[in-house]
Amino acid sequence: MTDIRYILNKLCDESDLTREEIITLLENRDPEIQTELAKNASAVARKHYGNKIFVRGLIEFTNYCRNDCYYCGIRCGNKNAERYRLSKDEIVECASYGYDLGFRTIVLQGGEDMFYTDDMMVDIIKSVKKEHTDCAVTLSIGEKSYESYKAFFDAGADRYLLRHETADPGHYAKLHPSNLSSENRKQCLYNLKKIGFQTGAGFMVGSPYQTLENIADDLLFLKKLDPEMIGIGPFIPHKDTVFADEKAGGLDLTLYLLSIIRLMLPTVLLPATTALGTIDPRGRELGILAGTNVVMPNLSPVGVRKKYALYDNKICTGEEAAECMNCLKNRISNIGYEIVADRGDNIKYKNMKEGK
Repeated sequence: MTDIRYILNKLCDESDLTREEIITLLENRDPEIQTELAKNASAVARKHYGNKIFVRGLIEFTNYCRNDCYYCGIRCGNKNAERYRLSKDEIVECASYGYDLGFRTIVLQGGEDMFYTDDMMVDIIKSVKKEHTDCAVTLSIGEKSYESYKAFFDAGADRYLLRHETADPGHYAKLHPSNLSSENRKQCLYNLKKIGFQTGAGFMVGSPYQTLENIADDLLFLKKLDPEMIGIGPFIPHKDTVFADEKAGGLDLTLYLLSIIRLMLPTVLLPATTALGTIDPRGRELGILAGTNVVMPNLSPVGVRKKYALYDNKICTGEEAAECMNCLKNRISNIGYEIVADRGDNIKYKNMKEGK
């Protein structure tokens, strides 16, 4: 137990852990250690962000995707998916509805849908920013060229989410077809950082074939990348994928990793994901108590929400955004936190931009 105590102290002191130390920490997870990590992680989150929980209004504007990732419900090979696309006017209307509810970050998420050209995305970004100059726009639309990312940034997009999924190329190849590579995925993330986006990476917890060594490598990759945002959530199988019969990722391990990430990267923006809320009714609250500080309610039209099914049994597909927001405010207030109408920029990124 001495080794574990040394590693815990090292982590809480913001010292870098070795790969072997991370693996030891993962191998020796127990309720006592998990409780201690969560307590320290939530204290660190409060140190940098107080009791504020930032909300991101999620607009899932297309479920078409050119990729055939083995775990994803909107992969191109799923012939049972009911496809849809939102128009620019529909997207702007959703953003305006969210603005009236207090959202100051709009997330435009979709599959890698080539229908939306760079020029179309630039027009959409500019239209949202023109309507709401005090809003941040986050994109989550997959792998693009450096030039495409630069065009989106120049149009006013502030942030970009691109989960790396797994840092290990061999594991990556087991989750994706051969036309996709871990190397290209990582290069996209470095390109986004270079351009100036607040950049988000992340991975699934409990994905098929994942080992503790894979997770350790993911954490080390995130430490090296130093993204402004990290999104992790449990793997949840979808009935129309290769991994339909695989076991879902666990709540406790996800919470454990959220706390570790908060301690490894103290100022990171860390969401309590919808997937976390899907595997446990109190998942998002438990995530916040483990060190997260972001939630992402859905602003998509209710009529399309069930169609954006990356995994089965996703929550909040039938709720209006206002209904969901009121529910979240109450639930988060009950655990001592407060949803705020704020862009919620990464504090380290913000200070750097302001020359502090």
